Amino acid sequence: MTTTFLVPDMSCGHCEKAVKAALSEALPGVPVAVDLAEHRVTLDGGNAAVAEAAIREAGYTPEKLANA
Repeated sequence: MTTTFLVPDMSCGHCEKAVKAALSEALPGVPVAVDLAEHRVTLDGGNAAVAEAAIREAGYTPEKLANA
């Protein structure tokens, strides 16, 4: 299952690295794609609640988007 979050306060390369690192630690082996220009983080699998908590712990405010 694919999960996408809008992370409006992710605005630079450092933010992108921090979010990726947090997700890698919380959900090892789960593929993560970041679209910095659109402020979106997409996971291919993994637990959405764990991912959201990891992004929040990294200092960002994710909003889960409905996925098609």
